[in-house]
Amino acid sequence: MTTKFVVGYDGSAASRRALDFAMERAAAVGATLIVAHVLEWSPYSFLTPTELEERHKRRGEELARAESHLMAPLKSQLAGQGVSVETVIRYGHVADTICDIATDSGAAQIFVARKGESGLAARVFGSVAGTLAQCAPVPCTIVP
Repeated sequence: MTTKFVVGYDGSAASRRALDFAMERAAAVGATLIVAHVLEWSPYSFLTPTELEERHKRRGEELARAESHLMAPLKSQLAGQGVSVETVIRYGHVADTICDIATDSGAAQIFVARKGESGLAARVFGSVAGTLAQCAPVPCTIVP
C-alpha cells in the first residue's frame, strides 16, 4: 500500500510553499501526493428550480475552469519530478472537504498553508489551517 499525502492548493504563493514542502516529503518516503483544490459551495434551499439549474451550470463551468487553469498546468509543472501526483477538485467547506479527501484516500498526512490572516473574520470564524489542526483525521502540517 502506497503512502498518500494530501496538500491543499489554491494557486496562491502560500499554497505553493505547502505544495513544495509536501513534494519534498513525498519524494523522501516514496509517497503519492494528492493535490486538492476546494471550491467553496454552500447549498441554498430557497432557490427556484430555474435559479438552481443556473447555479449547477455555473458549478460545472467553475470545475472546468479550475481544471484547465489551475490543476492541468500544475500537473505539467510537477511531471517528471519523481513523485506520483494525483489531483482532485471538489466543492464544499474547505477544511471539511480536505478532511473527507484525506479519509477517502487513506492519506497519512495533510499539508496546508497558513496565509497569516489575522483579521476579525479569521478570529471569529477561524482559518482553514486552524480548523484542520483541530479536526484533521491524520497529522496536519501547517506550512508558513
